[in-house]
This record gives sequence, structure tokens and C-alpha cells, in this order.
Amino acid sequence: MLKGGSTLKALDVRLRLLRPFIETRRCFYNYCSGCGRRQQEQQPQQQRSFSNSIHRSYITFNDFRTKNRSYTKKELVGYSMLDMYSVVSDVSNYHRFVPYVKRSHVHSQESGGRDFRADLIVGFPPLNEAYTSRVTLVPPSLVKSECHDGRLFNYLLNEWRFRPGLKDIPNSCVLDFKVSFEFKSLLHSNVANIFFDLICDQMENAFIQEVRRRSGPPSIRSHVLTSQRS
Repeated sequence: MLKGGSTLKALDVRLRLLRPFIETRRCFYNYCSGCGRRQQEQQPQQQRSFSNSIHRSYITFNDFRTKNRSYTKKELVGYSMLDMYSVVSDVSNYHRFVPYVKRSHVHSQESGGRDFRADLIVGFPPLNEAYTSRVTLVPPSLVKSECHDGRLFNYLLNEWRFRPGLKDIPNSCVLDFKVSFEFKSLLHSNVANIFFDLICDQMENAFIQEVRRRSGPPSIRSHVLTSQRS
């Protein structure tokens, strides 16, 4: 429960400062939705179940007090483990198909190329970040990326796990996607709250679309099994 006029005034100031970012998010969402409609008109394809995969953002006062964010999703997709792994592990080409990734460069490969460092520049309104990630590969079941030296992040974790899908459909798999991070600044965290769900959904969907481009239409329609953000 809020107590005292000073607390209410502080919250009112915060909301006033964040209002331009909320408007930016609304315009950004409408723009991306328009791009999605144009892409469907230009390239007819089997539709994914977006009603299950797109999540609305609800900003709470608790969100304003934390610098930690996480998002997990489990989904059954119509591609094999190897199909998914080959795209997600192709870090050097992220800038070609992953939204907001402006640069992706792989270097310092170890253990036969299954452990390496990658420099990435990620930009989405209104933040930009250049950082180096430690990437671990376990083909064809795991792609894990960790960063502990970012300018904006105390840490950043991206993890993809792939398991066999339906027994009677070998060209299917269950993917577990997780992203977790902690901002150094509470202000950056508050701004990211506005875009967080939309960006996570767009980036995860970009990998599915790249698999489609390389491997063709999926064997089955995708189904979101579980999804959670905190």
C-alpha cells in the first residue's frame, strides 16, 4: 500500500517520464504489425499460432523496482532438432536475420568450434548495446550464450534447448527458449519493460522464419506449450 503524498508524487513523476516511451512502444508495435501483414501478403505461408505466442505487456509498479527480467517459452515446432540447431548456432550470421542485431562476429573458437566468443551489437529503441558473449554448443540439443561484461547489463543469458517432438512425426521437436538479464541501471530496466515482450517474441519468431527459409514449410503447426515472464 502506498503511503504519504511524497510517494504518490514520485510515482506520478516516473509515469510522466515514461509516457513518451509508452507512446513509442505503441507506434513501434503498430509498425511491426504492419510489416508482418505486408510480409504475409508477399509470401503466403502456413500461419503460426500467434494468438498463443504474442503476449501483451502489463506494466506494474513492481516492474519499476527491479533490474532483473526473464522470459521462458516451450514450444512444439514442425522442424527437426538439427534444423533448429543449425540456425540458432549460426551466430556469425545473426545480423542477417535476427531483428535488432546490427553486427555479429565470431572469434576465439575453442573445443573444435563448440565454445567460442562472439561480439554483437544490438540496437532497439531507445537502447544500443555492444557486448561479447561466451557461446557454448552441444549439437543438436543446446545453444547457450552468456555475457558478464556488458555496458548496460550485469549479465545476459540466452539459452535454446531442443528435444525430440512427436514420435510419429520425426521432423518435429520441442524447443525451450530462455532469456534472462539484469540491467546495471534501474532506468534502463524501466524502459526495457515497455518493449520486452514484443522484442522477445519477434526475435524468437525470426529464428523460426529463418528455418522455414532454409528448410521449407514446417511439418506441423507450431504450438506454445508453456510461456512465462518475470
